[in-house]
Amino acid sequence: MRIAVDVMGGDHGCVVVAQGVKLALEADDRITSILLVGKEDEIKSALSACGLTSDRVEIVHASEVLTMEDNPVEGIRRKKDSSMVRAIELAREGRADAVISPGNTGALVAGSMKLRRIEGVERPAITARMPSRNGDFVLLDAGANPVCEPQHLAQFAVMGDIYAREILGLAKPRVGVLSNGSEESKGNDLTRAASALCAKLDLNYIGYVEGFDLFDDAVDVVVADGFVGNIVLKTAESLGYAMMHLLKRELTATPIRKLGAMISQNAFRALKRRMDPEVYGGAVLLGLNGNVIKAHGSSRERAIMSAIRVATEEVRHGINDLIAKKIADANQRIAAATAATTTS
Repeated sequence: MRIAVDVMGGDHGCVVVAQGVKLALEADDRITSILLVGKEDEIKSALSACGLTSDRVEIVHASEVLTMEDNPVEGIRRKKDSSMVRAIELAREGRADAVISPGNTGALVAGSMKLRRIEGVERPAITARMPSRNGDFVLLDAGANPVCEPQHLAQFAVMGDIYAREILGLAKPRVGVLSNGSEESKGNDLTRAASALCAKLDLNYIGYVEGFDLFDDAVDVVVADGFVGNIVLKTAESLGYAMMHLLKRELTATPIRKLGAMISQNAFRALKRRMDPEVYGGAVLLGLNGNVIKAHGSSRERAIMSAIRVATEEVRHGINDLIAKKIADANQRIAAATAATTTS
């Protein structure tokens, strides 16, 4: 288990990443090595600052940094010795089993195409794990493909189904296409065509789902184009932070409320953990011949540790091999359904 981590892409510097790596290594002794990719002098300073001296840590020097301001495609081409590109190259060369980066999302998606798509997969999809009332669900695409065709969403459904089975442990994940209502007459041309294709696949497809369903344990795999999916993801995270802030403010507004909050503090801690995006670590880029994890740009120590855990889970479950096996059958069904629609 070898994980390459882009140390330079986050908002909080190398020390935070190094501390997250330290926590991950302490939590999982099955990790063979973590390759810290970035400017060597800054990484060494960060390792010293957090007291990380493990022989499971290796530094891979990269002289450049891809910033959030860089154009994704141009940045990948121009900054060939950036920490993100070098980390991806390690995976392509077989020196790393997974790549983690908190950097520019567009650049990570563009750069990860160096790993090539799994045969039969037309578009990779960012897959985000999110909390619901009693469990979790996965949302894809969460931002890789703002413009999609119906067959892309159908493939997302297949990949999401596999991920939910393996990572969430669900025997028959409920798969739905996100729309503005549950009725068949709702949606647009994309969602209607995608829904028709998903109904032909070997899935537990439940049809359209709407915003009300997402956090009510009504669906396990939510399929959308990257434009809509990314809005859902960021809105949910922002709402979670806002709710925790409002709750804290109201619970400390009067002495009596403060007393009640003290009595219930364990429950509130549990609620905060449940809603904290850092617990989930990052989103997986499914559909590639490699394991790529997009961590939040604002990731702190726990988020980096969680992203490493997500990477190890994906590798151990062989998600990519499972996708490769199932996508061929799905594509045959999609082609047949498309041909039948065209003929009629």
